[in-house]
Amino acid sequence: MNAAQTVPETAAAECCTPLTRDVLSAEDAQRFAQLLKAVAEPTRLRLVSIIAAQENQEACVCDLTEPVGLGQPTVSHHLKILVDAGILHRDKRGVWAYYSIVPGALERAAAVLSPR
Repeated sequence: MNAAQTVPETAAAECCTPLTRDVLSAEDAQRFAQLLKAVAEPTRLRLVSIIAAQENQEACVCDLTEPVGLGQPTVSHHLKILVDAGILHRDKRGVWAYYSIVPGALERAAAVLSPR
């Protein structure tokens, strides 16, 4: 899935019946698996937590390399996976890209796993 195919926020909001409620459709299972795969990596979890901890919940890729101890190309690769999964939003400003958490993305992920 590339950036042009990112799940729209409205579709993501309607995505995925909680696992403990009904059987997931094949489409919901695919979306949910992509989301879990995106966050099932320690560096990506750290990147999300670093961005979420910022005062404005936004960070430039240039500010994310040092905390995770990786080069800019590797960090950008991880961020692209998180954008494609609908967890982060990318905003290009000049030569830098700024990332923020898609409103409700983490809550939707948690809701799918939580019993209701």
